[in-house]
Amino acid sequence: MAGSIFGTIFKISTWGESHGKGIGVVIDGCPAGLALDEADIQMYLDRRRPGQNKYTTARAESDSVEILSGIFEGKTTGTPISLLVRNQDQRSRDYGSISELYRPGHADYTFDQKYGFRDYRGGGRSSGRETIGRVAAGAVAMKLLAELGITVTAYVSAIGPVTINRSHVDFSYIEKSKVRMPDSEATEKALAYLDACIQSQDSSGGTIECIAQNVPAGLGTPVFEKLDAVLAQALMSIGAVKAVEIGDGTTVSALHGSENNDAYTLNEQNRPVKASNHSGGILGGISDGSPLLLRASFKPTPSIAQPQSMLGRDGTIHRECIHGRHDPIIVSRAVVVVEAMTALVLADHLLLNMASRIENIKKIYRPSPCNSQTVISE
Repeated sequence: MAGSIFGTIFKISTWGESHGKGIGVVIDGCPAGLALDEADIQMYLDRRRPGQNKYTTARAESDSVEILSGIFEGKTTGTPISLLVRNQDQRSRDYGSISELYRPGHADYTFDQKYGFRDYRGGGRSSGRETIGRVAAGAVAMKLLAELGITVTAYVSAIGPVTINRSHVDFSYIEKSKVRMPDSEATEKALAYLDACIQSQDSSGGTIECIAQNVPAGLGTPVFEKLDAVLAQALMSIGAVKAVEIGDGTTVSALHGSENNDAYTLNEQNRPVKASNHSGGILGGISDGSPLLLRASFKPTPSIAQPQSMLGRDGTIHRECIHGRHDPIIVSRAVVVVEAMTALVLADHLLLNMASRIENIKKIYRPSPCNSQTVISE
């Protein structure tokens, strides 16, 4: 099965299934000398793990990460970093009744059509549990970005019909909110809405927004590897994402050029800045130094307890319920996944950008004599 590798220089390869022995990732291309330990990664996995409250799946997993390689004396060695999270609470018996059925809204049918088989235990490789590898790798990327003062912050901006009030946004409230909304009033409304969904054995979709601050200008290329194109690919690769927007997104189609253009001005340091940021920090596929603004729309959790029409492998239609432990809402746990994928793209493009100018290469390989500690042997 191809397609589990992402990135060019900072490259990751994820592996594992929902009900297998474990989930993991191998990170290749991380620079040597980066301070890193399991606690740096665990803090992100804890935000993704199940069982946080009644609005997430009750599957009891500690999601404890183990670093198997690539670290020596607390720092990266430049060699591949292998990370493992063992599965502890698989209940494959919950899926026995649908082993021959294709669940609506899931990848069951399409996976079977492509490969001629499927792992019906929680979706196998198509499960949301696959994102553990992404988050673990993203934590390493975030550590790299922090060395450059770059931050990536995601939050839930909408759940069903409930949206945050922009005038009430408080980023310090994100982790206090059970659904990771930066708005206490919107959180209460969203919880009431989700309680109604749970009562009716249904689920809800939602939207996640992400802001990357202090991203330097110049990341990305102007044709196929546009920064916004790669970010869109990264976010669309998250299982439940159905749409991605950059900056003002779809609303720009209703604007005039005079409204959508970001005019330039000079700040207090006499440096050029944009008076607005409709573009979301990217122009012509290249970062412009403004904050990156991303938005991802997630579909409702397809596993619901209501009876649904399912297709049997024999071509017949069945009316069945899906058993097991499922999230009534995906976005609250997916916030950290969006952060991780954004961080992976930025880390990769920062490393790629180092080779975009000859003077950058000279700074590394031809330093000034007074600062040189390089010994060249002939």
